[in-house]
Amino acid sequence: MPVDAPDSMMYGFPIPYSCNGWHTSMSYQFFLIEFLFDLLVHYTFWFVVALLINKYVIKIRQNKIVTIFLLGIVGLLIVQLIFIASVSDNIYKFKRQFDVEILKTGYRFVWDGYSRPENFDFDEYEKNKKDKK
Repeated sequence: MPVDAPDSMMYGFPIPYSCNGWHTSMSYQFFLIEFLFDLLVHYTFWFVVALLINKYVIKIRQNKIVTIFLLGIVGLLIVQLIFIASVSDNIYKFKRQFDVEILKTGYRFVWDGYSRPENFDFDEYEKNKKDKK
């Protein structure tokens, strides 16, 4: 959660690379360095897992039908992400220019929905923040 905007939610793992846009509703802010780092971590992790399984557990044989099916799913996801990224209200920055304080972490599936914190107590938040100093 951004320090100056405690009702905003950020998305990304291991480093948040996206959050809601503050200038208008239905917009996002994307941070390129954080996104590239996340991409590198995810691809490296899955490459190492696949390499270890292929070498020590079982030889991975690629099935042509499964490969075509997975490439079709990836193509649909890319089209959806390009559509989201092409919205003119989105902001793209090279690096995040504000501090982040993590209050709660976790994961949710897309079908669980993303609910915002209800009745966020700003006074309690500021009091706890001052007590930590």
